[in-house]
Amino acid sequence: MRMANSSRLPGRLVLLAVFGFLYLPIAVLVALSFNEAGLPTSWSGFSFKWYAALAGNGEILGAAWNTLVVAVFATLISTALGTLLALGMETRRRKSTGLEALAFAPMVIPDIVLAVALLTFFSLLNVTLGLHTIIISHVIFDLAFVSSVVRARLKHFDYSIVEASRDLGASGWTTFWRVTFPVLLPAIIAGGLLAFTLSVDEFIIAFFTAGAGRSSITLPIQIYSMIRFGITPEINALATIVMGVSALALLISQWLNKEQMQ
Repeated sequence: MRMANSSRLPGRLVLLAVFGFLYLPIAVLVALSFNEAGLPTSWSGFSFKWYAALAGNGEILGAAWNTLVVAVFATLISTALGTLLALGMETRRRKSTGLEALAFAPMVIPDIVLAVALLTFFSLLNVTLGLHTIIISHVIFDLAFVSSVVRARLKHFDYSIVEASRDLGASGWTTFWRVTFPVLLPAIIAGGLLAFTLSVDEFIIAFFTAGAGRSSITLPIQIYSMIRFGITPEINALATIVMGVSALALLISQWLNKEQMQ
């Protein structure tokens, strides 16, 4: 028993070191958001005053509202289209490697390349940039992620229940809403939460497709504009809130994925 425990110790130490490397800077940022003085070099006491300052900052609240609008609409549209894409890909009798690569291309293409391509596309069509172009861009970016989550559920889908429903006289529409959709619902919600998280955190594509003016500024763009003049305690508090919302949505998404696989 001692030999087994001692053999696992190096692996645990490596795992601890990796997680420390990944999350220690984030933990420091979260801690500094509660520092009364707001100085990164000294701790002067626990305080929520920087969060209160955020609540009174009109520019940040406006950017937060824009982010919420973009994330909600992008999530709804990408979830619907991603689910349809997953159903279409999985129910194809003939699998195509090229079609598979095309469906998942937005996941592997660098964000900067996708952002420049979308900006060029909107410019060619003479589309005025704003929140609507950010939403369209985020839908393109999120769609592949939603599709991959739903397809993972479809890999374990029992198609015999669909055949049984049709044998009992149910139409294709009724079968989808009464049989297929309830089974896929956890995966659809998980994909939607993942899309929401990606949309809230996304910066590069939003930066290129936002256009001019404060009416299309999202939180990541707002944070970028603020840190150009130096890190302030308000930025630490804002970053902590954004990370908290993203982490919560991601945890719920992972929990739903785990539940649907059981």
